[in-house]
Amino acid sequence: MKRKLTMFLSLFFLGIGIVLAQTQVRGIVVDEAGEAVIGATIQIVGTSQGTVTDYDGNFSLSAPANARLEISYVGMLTQIVTATPNMRIVLQADTKLLDEVMVVAYGTARKSTFTGSAATVDTEQISNRSIANVSKALDGTVPGVQTTLGSGQPGSSSGIVIRGFGSINASQSPLYVVDGIPFDGDLNSINPNDIASLTVLKDASASSLYGSRAANGVVMITTKSGQNTDGKVNVNFKTTIGVASRAIKRYDVMNTQEYLETAFLSYRNEEIFALGASEQQAAINAVNRMKGTVDPIFGTKEQYNPYNVPVSELFDLSTGKINPAAQLKWQDNWLDEVISPSPMRQEYQFDVSGGSAKMKTLASFNYLKEEGLLKTTSFDRFAGRVSTDLQATDWFRTSLSANVAKTTSNMLDSDGSATSNVWYSAEQMAPIYPIWERDAEGVILKNDLGEPLFDYGLNRASGAQQNFNSIATLYDDKYYESRENVSARGLVEFNTNNEKYGAFQGLTLTMNLGADYVNGSYTFYYNPLFGNAAGSGRLGKEANKTFSYTFNQVLNWNRSFDLHNFDLMFGHEFYSYKYNHLSASKTGFPFPEIYELAPGSSIADATSYENNETLDSYFSRLNYNFMDKYYLSASYRRDGSSRFHKDYRWGDFWSLGASWRVSEEPFMDNVDWMDNLTLKASYGTQGNNRVGLYAWQAFYDLTWNNANSNGAKASSVENMMVSWEKNASFNTGFDALMLDSRLSVGFDWYTRKTTDMLLNRPLPFSSGFTGYNDNVGDMKNWGFDLSVGYDFIKTRDLTWNVTAMGSKVNNKVIRLTDEQDEIIGGSTIIRVGEQLNTFYMARSAGVDPATGDQLYWVYDDKEDEGDRSKHYVSSDKTKAAASRVLLGSRIPDLYGSLSSSLIYKGFDFSVMTTYSIGGKIYDYVGYNYTNPLYIGNNWTREVLRAWKQPGDITDIPRIQKNLTHTLNDRALVDASYFAIKNIAVGYTFKLKNAGIESIRLFGQGDNIALFSVRQGLNPQYNFSGSTDFAYTPNRVISGGINIKF
Repeated sequence: MKRKLTMFLSLFFLGIGIVLAQTQVRGIVVDEAGEAVIGATIQIVGTSQGTVTDYDGNFSLSAPANARLEISYVGMLTQIVTATPNMRIVLQADTKLLDEVMVVAYGTARKSTFTGSAATVDTEQISNRSIANVSKALDGTVPGVQTTLGSGQPGSSSGIVIRGFGSINASQSPLYVVDGIPFDGDLNSINPNDIASLTVLKDASASSLYGSRAANGVVMITTKSGQNTDGKVNVNFKTTIGVASRAIKRYDVMNTQEYLETAFLSYRNEEIFALGASEQQAAINAVNRMKGTVDPIFGTKEQYNPYNVPVSELFDLSTGKINPAAQLKWQDNWLDEVISPSPMRQEYQFDVSGGSAKMKTLASFNYLKEEGLLKTTSFDRFAGRVSTDLQATDWFRTSLSANVAKTTSNMLDSDGSATSNVWYSAEQMAPIYPIWERDAEGVILKNDLGEPLFDYGLNRASGAQQNFNSIATLYDDKYYESRENVSARGLVEFNTNNEKYGAFQGLTLTMNLGADYVNGSYTFYYNPLFGNAAGSGRLGKEANKTFSYTFNQVLNWNRSFDLHNFDLMFGHEFYSYKYNHLSASKTGFPFPEIYELAPGSSIADATSYENNETLDSYFSRLNYNFMDKYYLSASYRRDGSSRFHKDYRWGDFWSLGASWRVSEEPFMDNVDWMDNLTLKASYGTQGNNRVGLYAWQAFYDLTWNNANSNGAKASSVENMMVSWEKNASFNTGFDALMLDSRLSVGFDWYTRKTTDMLLNRPLPFSSGFTGYNDNVGDMKNWGFDLSVGYDFIKTRDLTWNVTAMGSKVNNKVIRLTDEQDEIIGGSTIIRVGEQLNTFYMARSAGVDPATGDQLYWVYDDKEDEGDRSKHYVSSDKTKAAASRVLLGSRIPDLYGSLSSSLIYKGFDFSVMTTYSIGGKIYDYVGYNYTNPLYIGNNWTREVLRAWKQPGDITDIPRIQKNLTHTLNDRALVDASYFAIKNIAVGYTFKLKNAGIESIRLFGQGDNIALFSVRQGLNPQYNFSGSTDFAYTPNRVISGGINIKF
């Protein structure tokens, strides 16, 4: 008993001694510039006890006297130091690394060791931009990625193409992966403030693990999660308020006087050149027709004469000029009337996070309201996200995240030349036409309530949208969309990373389950008073639901044996997709502004359908390195898709890659200026299964009834052998870091060949079908991506860096079907040996000085198309239509971006610009502004230099009503542009009072300026190289405050 008591007392006092020996260690961790290192790990060597630095780089830790502390941070050299009461630890950059960890397929990778081609987007560039859709964050931020501006509809997305065009008929969009799971929700439901990292996978080595869906590249989005803050709660609040305006100037259009004088010339020339009248008689006839009863420009009763003198006295018949004594009674600007003078953009972001080594949590809330340039259009988003990560034991971890978003959009038709496209009808309307009804003196007429009466133009000229009013449409027609997005991601992980597991050490089993649900509802309404549904009205409703889920199981083995390091992975994945559609519309509504179907008297249409898809996959990957210097990687995936017949639905995709860290070789020891140099090469295959859910099957039209008997008619031909398009790519390049990490250079050269493109193989007309789907086409893309960054100044208080990116892509169609070597469509051609969608039209030879006719370069035999020495000049439009030639494509010679950032203490400034050099674009909108076919549309001022009399030397042919021209290259212009995409400036106040860590005040501008060959031209509208009457993109100037607690 006495011995036991003695032992107990000894252990008791020994424990007290140990506790008393513990000291409180405090300190700060900074980098070489003296800036605080946030989130650095401080751990007592030989124990699991540790902490992390706070926002100011400070830490506090209880440790035994003279304990050894290990301080580590990603991208910096780890240090081991002896604990002292007050410490200042300076971490040095690890210049042997490229200082970047990327999220890649089913894991992460260091850029310095990665064998494929991938690039990350700086999250600062995302936070500095006023964007509602994450696709717009890729504009100018990744070499090899091309984007479109699209329309100005709030919440709209950008088109994305990575390393050229991989298909003719299938989708060319990349695969989006959110938190490790392919994403089927709406991109505008993702709050950009929630993004922790964004990586673009560009080659097969990087993306072939996604197999049949990765041919067009992969965009990896990782959302934010909670961090270990030792129980401290971090709170962040950010608000941004801005004002939008046009990002692209309007075409330089005519005023009222210029328009009427040109219209007179158009009528007069038709009288002379088409009807054979003398010049004197033609002038008289022109005025009579302009005020007559057949397509009169002034209306049947001259109600659209904007001047205070009658039409018979308005023109000088010898010169066609307006009477100088005439005064305007009105001068309505239709486009100004549909544009909101100061549409607001408001965004509010609130998030709270925190945790310990065991459990980390984050909750984020966001509200965004964007008012459109076009009155009554808008986009609203409520988004909330929660994330929890639990490290239950050293061998078990689980995490769960969920994102919920509700978006609502008010919109109208935003492209095309239909009158329902308010932007088109307002922009094109001739300036003589009034918005509101007016009396003979030009005074606006009003109803009994004192409201102005809209003029619906029943007697306008045919080109001026008869029975339609753009401004009234804004308020009387409706298109409303509401979408609810729910995305959830769950992970369970078991690992044996501890040495106690012996031979089983290094195993990790991860199971991921992700689901995306979208519930969308649409309502469109056309009023019964005027426009598309005049007399009866029309209301339509749609309900769409999408549900998809992905479940994968991934087993990793990661072990090192001396200088050999292995990372082996095996996995299985199952994907299921379901889409339901229900829609109906009715006409015959007794009263306007009825937004439910019940009161409608006639069913216009009603339909419903369901689409289903499943994908079953097996995959594996091996990463091996020797001495952390020589790297090899190999991947394999086998996909089985329900899109294809059971005998042809399985496909195999693989990749091989290698890299060499040359800077680690002994012969580089004396090359002090080279911090890291990695050479790499890879080859692999991918697929594109987005060729239609049922592309191989035959369909029947069930509406072919005969009398009282039901009937069906085959509408397509089956081809059981249809399968995915295949993509094989080779990539080689290098990544270099030099001059104490101040200069970084990345270069990739690639080839990308697409085979088995899905095309329509023609059938004889006698078969009753035009053709059937078949994998018959081949196409090739090749080019390079270059990125160069340099820190001109890098001191404790001041840093200034510049980054330049440049990319070049070439394209060639290698094979079409056996029956054809070219496919002609509108103004372009797809021809073997040429670039995709090469412009194909007649060549303009100028204007005939004697007659003002449009002249063309023509040839007589098809064989002479490419021999321009055999072309001759003619005004024959029929010959011109048969004399098309190749005239280049939209693909630029070089495209990229230039960006710079400067930080001085708390002040920061950044600017980003993009450019594109070369390529062609057919300015359809600009051509329409010079087309005399329809009287009633306005014209641009370049028409003022049109031919008027014999001897005139000009490039604009004679303006003549109802005159048509053969499609030619007069509107084919250089697609080059330079754009100032973003400017951001701010100041951060670091505080230590009142519980506030920092306050940042900032201002930013997006789509600041665009410089192109022609005013009004949007060279980034699409990838095909044409323009449309689309809602112009917005410029947004905003300011805000960001407070961190």
